[in-house]
Amino acid sequence: MQRDEIRGTRLGRVGVWLGRLGWMPAAVEREASARIESLGFGTLWYSESHSNKEALSHGALLLAATERITVASGIANVYARDPTAAAAGANALAEAYPGRFLLGLGVSHPTQVAPRGHEYRSPVATMRDYLDAMDAAGYEGPTPAEPFPRVLAALRPRMLELAAQRADGAHPYLVTVEHTRRARELLGNGPLLAPEQFVLLEPDASAARDAARTALSWYLQQPNYANALRWLGFGDEDLAPIASDRLVDALVAWGDEEAVAERVRAHLEAGADHVCVQPIGRGRDELGLDQLDRLAPALLAL
Repeated sequence: MQRDEIRGTRLGRVGVWLGRLGWMPAAVEREASARIESLGFGTLWYSESHSNKEALSHGALLLAATERITVASGIANVYARDPTAAAAGANALAEAYPGRFLLGLGVSHPTQVAPRGHEYRSPVATMRDYLDAMDAAGYEGPTPAEPFPRVLAALRPRMLELAAQRADGAHPYLVTVEHTRRARELLGNGPLLAPEQFVLLEPDASAARDAARTALSWYLQQPNYANALRWLGFGDEDLAPIASDRLVDALVAWGDEEAVAERVRAHLEAGADHVCVQPIGRGRDELGLDQLDRLAPALLAL
């Protein structure tokens, strides 16, 4: 399935990535997902941790709570279920909700794998073996009217190349516009490219960077992300012990609505097909929904 076909799943040019959903009560998720759909965003991306909701049942909850929006796992951890279960679950969702489910797969991080009792192995080899087994799995349930697209969490060249060869594209997380340029070159013209982008409506530089550093702190401790950022030219002085202003500004689009829209536009111009924005929630607006209300007109006009 190529980029134009995947667009038929109604991804849209801009979607929403809400990692915090997995820790929310179902009632809160239903209300939030319906609100995002009503704003006009094309896709809702959600996460999977070793300590929050399982990815495929979580996808079913979000699909049932909405009517049109595409729901995408960002990502389903390959250590959390065997390849046959992943294929069966994704097919079941694709058949029940035609054209509305996208399966994002990733190898996650050692800190997310060890609590499950698994040994973290070579990311590319692990993903290749998983895709081989998934493709070989039989499925005798009702055939979906539209096959579900699958994308890989891909940051560096070898995983990006695997995403081009064995999936419908790549879903890079915690990346910069320069990463999008490099990823498009490595993927070629055919595969989908859907990067995540942290956003924060905050005009004060100091306040914005403080909030961003808090949001980024866990991610920057994970080797996969740190190594990807080094590949982009950031050094130890940018990563630790406190993220540099340069790194924060490259990873988080902060400022007013136009500043955020300009960053999303830059990703699109660099080769992204779809950008999923992740608002940094603050205070009572933990999910950042009020920010999405304000951002929707500018982002959906891109």
